Amino acid sequence: MFSKDSKTRGDHRSKCSASVPSIVAGDLSVTGNFVGTGEMQVDGAVEGDIDCQTLTIGVSGTVSGHVRAETVRLHGQLMGQIHARNVFLASTSRMVGDVTHESLAIEPGAFLEGHCRRMSSDCGGASLDAPDKLRGAGLRLTDSSRSATVSKEEDVLDTVVGA
Repeated sequence: MFSKDSKTRGDHRSKCSASVPSIVAGDLSVTGNFVGTGEMQVDGAVEGDIDCQTLTIGVSGTVSGHVRAETVRLHGQLMGQIHARNVFLASTSRMVGDVTHESLAIEPGAFLEGHCRRMSSDCGGASLDAPDKLRGAGLRLTDSSRSATVSKEEDVLDTVVGA
């Protein structure tokens, strides 16, 4: 009887902790690398690399380092590289660095300075280094009133979006 209750409670706790994101609060500044298998939200400042399943950088959040995740939602600032299957840059975001992606969405008003490369399907999306021959060969946006979505494998976004 007691063992049944303790197993049920243990299972419940592990399920709850898996769905709760790790949070760097707005009043927190951290130097170091993060590695995890779940969701992470940054509302404060992180100086270091982040490797997780889903990363959300809030409006007040700043990250200086490289990010590797399945999904990245940027509402704040990021200085470094992103390597993710799904990348979303909100209108409040400021990104300086390169983006390697499978799916990329950029809202009007977002600031992006860097190269955007689609993951190549033959390497399984594992490589951060796209061929140099693709550099600057795709879509160029300079009007901040438009949004961009890069969906073709050969598309490369080499631009400054926003102001």
